[in-house]
Amino acid sequence: MIIKRTRSFVSLCLAAVLATPPLAYADNSIELPSIGTVAGSTLTIDQELIYGDAYMRMLRNSRPVINDPVLNEYIDSLGHRLVAYADDVKTPFTFFMIRDRDINAFAFFGGYVALHSGLFLHAQSESELASVLAHEIAHVTQRHLARSMEDQARRSPATIAALAGSLLLAIAAPEAGIAAITATTAGNIQSQINYTRANEKEADRFGIATLAKAGFDVNAMPRFFGRLADEYRYASKPPPMLLTHPLPEDRITDSRQRAQQYTPVRLQPSLNYHLARARIVARYAGIDSDAALDWFNRTQKKAEPSLHPAFEYGKALVYIDSKQYDKAEPLLNALLKSDPVNGFYLDAVSDLYLATDRPQQAQALLSAALKQKPNNAVLTINYANAMMKEEKYSDAIRILQRYTHDNPNDTNGWQLLSEANIRLGNSAEDLAARAEIFALRANWNKAIQFYTQASQLAKLGSLEQARYDARIDQLMVQRERFLSLQ
Repeated sequence: MIIKRTRSFVSLCLAAVLATPPLAYADNSIELPSIGTVAGSTLTIDQELIYGDAYMRMLRNSRPVINDPVLNEYIDSLGHRLVAYADDVKTPFTFFMIRDRDINAFAFFGGYVALHSGLFLHAQSESELASVLAHEIAHVTQRHLARSMEDQARRSPATIAALAGSLLLAIAAPEAGIAAITATTAGNIQSQINYTRANEKEADRFGIATLAKAGFDVNAMPRFFGRLADEYRYASKPPPMLLTHPLPEDRITDSRQRAQQYTPVRLQPSLNYHLARARIVARYAGIDSDAALDWFNRTQKKAEPSLHPAFEYGKALVYIDSKQYDKAEPLLNALLKSDPVNGFYLDAVSDLYLATDRPQQAQALLSAALKQKPNNAVLTINYANAMMKEEKYSDAIRILQRYTHDNPNDTNGWQLLSEANIRLGNSAEDLAARAEIFALRANWNKAIQFYTQASQLAKLGSLEQARYDARIDQLMVQRERFLSLQ
């Protein structure tokens, strides 16, 4: 998604979709109008869930969504820690990451919240990252996207379907989306800007309250915000956040004043945050191994000793990815000895074992860990992969069938399930697994085609054929519902 500078309805609606990092406002000292959580006359919660699911499928097809179980587990845990303390939660929440070095985060219908991987390169603590998430969660709970559409609908002859359809198009194809929205909307530009600012202030207020209740450092909000403004004050190409929502000094001042109304807390640095950050630097920052190692070595010298394991972990990942396994192994052995059930370490050690043709050791390691953390997604997907490396395809399929049932939106599980069935010559099940990947990316026709082929391969009247046919019916309904949104 590329957001232009235009202050059209795209800017209005995507106030929630492409938002600035959260602003911190104290709960009581700076009075802000309570906008409430109306918008029921525009879209129901059920309709928002439908639109959110549609957007997510389109994003999987058009953006580099990071399908990393380790990072997904960390983001999901952090996000739901905040959701537990948020007000007016009416939808489930899904947190995910996009591989993009630009600083950005956005939220949209149905409780979907995305973080660009570039945020980890600029946020210096878990509280700073949490401040971004808390702000985006508030956009969802306060239904800012639906309320923006409602506000525009009052001033425009366009129907809600036209407005929502244009927004859907804007997310999938920004330039075409802007043209469609311009053609179907009208109204006063200044009122759109004001409405957007009101949404932002409300998200700030609810976000900082959530951050405080969840036990994070509320001063991280203005600290991150101010640093971002200072860094890009004279930049010719500021990040998308600042293009869409500039950071005037009065907003930064307000954030500091609001944060000061909360009792200060002193938190120990989060090792898990820095492990996630190290993983992104090693694998998703788009830099070569020498540059990554240099960053780890330089940053470790300035870091607290308690965070040194994160830098050792990052270096070990670089060594694995560059096939310097003899350098990675002693680092990982020491880390795993210090914390035997740490998912970051277990994932890396299992990668090392599989890369060095030791699948049995990987299985033993993961099997023992699963006894302590049953059904853990990171351990389970690694365990299935280890079984496949040892050509235990039937065992891997049993694990992956459960995994895909519990994690139906994870393409990793479906891809491994497809591969395992190919190895055993189960063409119908391979087609079914690949069909699910197509469906997750909104390629309904391919998904239905593959399930139809699977049904034709299945024994006539068998349970397998009945299952494939039932899934075809479901996909056809989903396809029609999806097409009706455009």
